[in-house]
Amino acid sequence: MADVPKPVDTTAYKPHPTEKMKAALWTGTKSIELGEVPKPTVTAPKDAIVHITHCTICGSDLHMYAGDLNKVMEKGLIMGHEAIGIVEEVGPQVKNLKAGDRVVILPVIACGECFYCKRKEFSLCDRTNPSKELEQMYGHRLSGIFGYSKITGGYPGDQAEYCRVPNADLTCVKAPKNVDAKKLLGLADVTPTAWHGCELAEVGEGDVVGVWGCGPVGLSIQRLAKYRGASKVYAMDKDVNRLNIAKSFGMIPVNVKEHNDPAAYILSVESRGLDRGIEASGFRSTNTAAHATMRALSLEGDSSDTASAVIKATRKGGNIALIGDFFFTTNDFPIGMLMEKAITLRGGQLYAEKYFPFLLDIVVEGNYDPSFMFTHEDKFENISKSYDAFYNHKVPGGLKVCLATAFGRA
Repeated sequence: MADVPKPVDTTAYKPHPTEKMKAALWTGTKSIELGEVPKPTVTAPKDAIVHITHCTICGSDLHMYAGDLNKVMEKGLIMGHEAIGIVEEVGPQVKNLKAGDRVVILPVIACGECFYCKRKEFSLCDRTNPSKELEQMYGHRLSGIFGYSKITGGYPGDQAEYCRVPNADLTCVKAPKNVDAKKLLGLADVTPTAWHGCELAEVGEGDVVGVWGCGPVGLSIQRLAKYRGASKVYAMDKDVNRLNIAKSFGMIPVNVKEHNDPAAYILSVESRGLDRGIEASGFRSTNTAAHATMRALSLEGDSSDTASAVIKATRKGGNIALIGDFFFTTNDFPIGMLMEKAITLRGGQLYAEKYFPFLLDIVVEGNYDPSFMFTHEDKFENISKSYDAFYNHKVPGGLKVCLATAFGRA
């Protein structure tokens, strides 16, 4: 048996003996409370303490907010994995950062030393997630992730005034101080996740691409697919406002409410089908009454409605990427169609550390602007209301909110 490094528990939270901070705390289904908790301190020699200036809510945070992951949640967990800030303190083994540096905090916590990290597959890290429950579920552990339940390590998140960042030289990326905060915040998770989707689907010059989902990640995938040379990009969604945003970026919108079988529609206008199909709507997306009923009755955890449509619409020998989070099991998955059409299907969490130098460069150089996704700005102190608005599709402008802490507003 291969020598697999023993996972290490790097989630230890050593509170400051006197100082407090505000943080977004999970307290139950559809309940995120702004609470006051002890400020974190350096716990391990590779840690950094980052004073958060801006953070945001991810679509995947809604899985926890909606109660889909209650069994693996712990009351009082600090939420969030998309934030930027200023380094306040570093441990003695941090080499590339110092107090005062502006940084983007990446969502994936990797060791940098195991088999997978050496292959730059950082979200598959062997060592940063001590969850035995995840190993029992999947046969292997995956990397730790900030603020994302016990099965991804139970790390306190960065929807807070301060965050302890393990392995800071790898998990934090130094950023220029003259770049707009929303551009950097858009780089924390959404942009590298979108690039990951394009990489998994192998989007290239001249490809016809279909993206299911016009949320911040889906729209980013569409824009980056064009950046990579795609000739056409079809954008599928139910939300008219989001479809209009996709159209404004030069995509071909497909309203799933008007086309109950979007795959059939795609095949009616692209006889060969899509070269690359990318799913960016997640396991909570259902289009048929059958899957909606099965999910409501807990007969399945994930829905295969969207994945089935992507497989049907993609040409023989094409590539598919699953980017919307799937966790559990689904029924009626079209394994025969996938196999017989010789389609390559890939998924997985982003390899943020791998993509980041390039993505930061194209943003700093002005070749790509991720700030479009922030259609609203608010104070961090209003994060509870922001969760409710995001969940109910009531964020002004229809996409994401950029939340500034008191430090970020100073």
